[in-house]
Amino acid sequence: MNQKFKTLFVILLCITLSAFTFQSKTKWVAIGDSITYLNDDLDETGNRVTQGYMSLVVNKMPNLEYENQGHNGWTAVRIAKEIDKLNLKTADVYSVFLGTNDWWGSQNLGTMDDYKNNTGTSTVYGSYRVITDKLKDLNSKAMVILITPLKRLDFVYYNNMKNNAFGSYKTKNGRDLAEFANAVAEIAKFEGYKLIDLYNSNDFNYKNIVNFKRLKDPQTGNYKDYKYPDFVDIPFNPETDEYPYPTEAINMTYDGLHPSDKGNQAIAKKIIKIMKPAFK
Repeated sequence: MNQKFKTLFVILLCITLSAFTFQSKTKWVAIGDSITYLNDDLDETGNRVTQGYMSLVVNKMPNLEYENQGHNGWTAVRIAKEIDKLNLKTADVYSVFLGTNDWWGSQNLGTMDDYKNNTGTSTVYGSYRVITDKLKDLNSKAMVILITPLKRLDFVYYNNMKNNAFGSYKTKNGRDLAEFANAVAEIAKFEGYKLIDLYNSNDFNYKNIVNFKRLKDPQTGNYKDYKYPDFVDIPFNPETDEYPYPTEAINMTYDGLHPSDKGNQAIAKKIIKIMKPAFK
């Protein structure tokens, strides 16, 4: 082979290798509940959301591709019970964003001993151990990001107002949502995982979750816009009342629970801050 053909061969080889490198995507599996699920089902938000947090991350990190393992209404306990049926793929990074439904559904939280001793799916702590063991089996070298549940105000489902729930400013069956958030943080610290603590983030403090809740004044019967915490003891009747979160009420969430565009941007920013240095 003469020098001319050697040079041409090296150039073609470099182009081929560059193309291969460019096409090799970093794989991200996002495990979660409806907050994750809605990323690819924006019609269920009444199109109040234009992009979920995963899409926003990929917009800023084009060499990243995601698999949406968000399951509407699921708890960490149910994810753990169904883990072998989810067909989770081997990935470079996994995020786990659960806990709010465990709190609302009054799942048994357990203790860190349940996690350490792998006691199974009877507790939230034990369920997280089942989940993290599965991720280790898939790729022991993968980055794992645990995300705590965010604070929530009174949730009212946009498409069915009978589906509603009070906020985390109250306990549910004697448990505070903060306890479930603390469990996630404790597990992350124990495992050396990355943590995004949305519960204690100022982005999602109670005054930022919505701008107001529109309810009937009990004295006059006229609609009035109440800021938190003024609305917490004012009744809402899904049979007769208007939807309490008109577009002007949207702030970090659009319905008291699920992130709005602004909320998703805040979550995406935190994820990018962790992922970008590792997966350029």
